[in-house]
Amino acid sequence: MKKIQHISRTAFLALFFTFATVAAFAQAPVQNRIDGIIAKVNNNVILKSDLEFGYQQYVAQLQQQKQQPSPDLRCQILESMLQDKLLLARAEIDSIVVEDAMVTGELERRINYLASQVGGVERLEAYYNKSARQLREDLRKSVREQLVAQRMEQDITAKVSVTPREVQNYFNAIPQDSLPYFSSEVELGQIVKIAQVSKQQKQEARQRLEAIRARILAGEEFAALARQFSQDPGSAANGGELGFFKKRELVPEYEATALKLQPGQISNVIESQYGFHIIQLIEKRGQEFNTRHILIKPATATMDIQASIAELDSVRNLIINDSIAFAKAAKEFSEDKETQNNGGMIISPATGATYTPMDQVDPAIFFSIDTLQVGEITRPITFTTPDGREAVRIIYLKSKTTPHLANLKDDYQRIANAALAQKRAKAVDEWFRKNLNTVYIEIDPAYNDCNVLQLTQ
Repeated sequence: MKKIQHISRTAFLALFFTFATVAAFAQAPVQNRIDGIIAKVNNNVILKSDLEFGYQQYVAQLQQQKQQPSPDLRCQILESMLQDKLLLARAEIDSIVVEDAMVTGELERRINYLASQVGGVERLEAYYNKSARQLREDLRKSVREQLVAQRMEQDITAKVSVTPREVQNYFNAIPQDSLPYFSSEVELGQIVKIAQVSKQQKQEARQRLEAIRARILAGEEFAALARQFSQDPGSAANGGELGFFKKRELVPEYEATALKLQPGQISNVIESQYGFHIIQLIEKRGQEFNTRHILIKPATATMDIQASIAELDSVRNLIINDSIAFAKAAKEFSEDKETQNNGGMIISPATGATYTPMDQVDPAIFFSIDTLQVGEITRPITFTTPDGREAVRIIYLKSKTTPHLANLKDDYQRIANAALAQKRAKAVDEWFRKNLNTVYIEIDPAYNDCNVLQLTQ
């Protein structure tokens, strides 16, 4: 079998981690048809549906690139999954953990990415008929496992580096007819201001919810009013019911209020980052609790949007007049957590880097930068954030490449990253060979032809 090398494995995992978000929500029907355990590494299992889902998504990616899958692609993917499970098993033995805050942050990143692909959090909730909180609950376990495995691999390769000579040798070893052709790519930065809700808009939302609460206390059914008025599309159709959650899985204000209630009791109106809620506790079960709620979101006043536009216009002028660097302005003024501390630079989900192929740029951004020259900044643009808030941003075109064949002059950093990935892959291969016998591994005999445990270079 042609072994999947870690450069390919990295590409596979980047793809799989993205689509695992979708799989966690959409894969149940597939599992019902074809599921079964095909491999175990200690207490960690791989399901047939996991393999099939990964295979289908990888094939789809290859087809987009007009490439054909190799005959042993399933075996390659199975090996990558086994290697991940071995990392996870060893992490458990070595007591390697990731903090809840890191898991929550990665969950938010994935939910926001998915929401951006379908037009916002509300559409995402409507599509899956689940609230964003329920979607996070579905995904939390797999995200935690992935982050633990990543941390284990980072520990293994922490001291690996490449020299300029190694980068050149790596590039020279690539056959001329195999050099990649890079399409036009851009590096984009952004500074974002979230339009603030006025006191008047907040007061109107609160009063509207107070009136709904009064109707419930007067005898009307909570669930019926949730279906009629709640602005949480994921739970409204279900009478506002969210399902069971553990502590620290909901926003603090909501959780603190819910846990003080007795079953059937109705809370006062509370405020969270999502808007105003009234909550009814349905049931407590050990460390879990189930609630229903009605959410009313304040409208954003036009005057607040205009204030955000004016503020970003001022920031843009400071940057244009060289009074402040874009990266520093992003850190000081931007309210987008994902890019604020990254010099404002937007990371491409497709590449994991700041370079984004032009055909994968968000259409809303594409038309704004189409006429920009490198180094220029758009005027303030209004948009809606993935979680449904009205906002304004300016976009900075840091660089733009022309289509070209890979070369060391234009693509040194990209080639250096590939050389480093290959060297790290060898380090991880050595670690796998040394640790195969430290865990229990069982593979369905149907996959014997894959020879996935023969981790040779």
